Amino acid sequence: MNINPVVFAPQAAFLYKLWVRSMRFELDGYDNILGLLEQGRPVMLALWHNELFSLIGLGYLKGLPLVTMASDSKDGQIITEVLERIGYEVARGSSTRGGLKAMLGVARVMRKDGKVGAITMDGPKGPRHKVKPGILAIAQKTGAAIIPMRAKPSNPFIFTRSWDRFELPRPFHRCDVRLGKPFDVTESKLDDEALQNEAFRLEEVMESMGRW
Repeated sequence: MNINPVVFAPQAAFLYKLWVRSMRFELDGYDNILGLLEQGRPVMLALWHNELFSLIGLGYLKGLPLVTMASDSKDGQIITEVLERIGYEVARGSSTRGGLKAMLGVARVMRKDGKVGAITMDGPKGPRHKVKPGILAIAQKTGAAIIPMRAKPSNPFIFTRSWDRFELPRPFHRCDVRLGKPFDVTESKLDDEALQNEAFRLEEVMESMGRW
């Protein structure tokens, strides 16, 4: 079925705003973002794909100046239209199509406009909870600190057949969010070995934060 983004996006954005406004967010570590922004340091938010519904909503509610990525596909166009209507700037591309263009686009917006990058590190198609190199490359290129983020919505709908076990929080329910301490990418050249080591290090941080 063909979906017209011009018609669908405003309705989806309106529904999304109502949905996340109904949620009760409990935050731990939000000062980690504020401290970096007060210092004028570039910031990137790191999240897993299955938790993005809640964490994108938090960014919207807090009014953070965010830039993120969406694919060059037709689905990506719909996502872009929705995200722009809730206040995000979007660089088009993905890890599978046009990824370099999108990464450079995010880095450019971060440097030029001082926006905060928000990256689903295992998107768009997995493997689940495995860090892809994009966020590490952008962080090193911009000198950004990475803030790891985890969400734990109360009794979410879980799409068990999706590759990421996507979590859809219930309206009017609580959602706990943890924001970790700044993660600094090595200043050494990001060759294959360095990328693997940094990805593993970030995965360990995300794993430890998910133990409620």
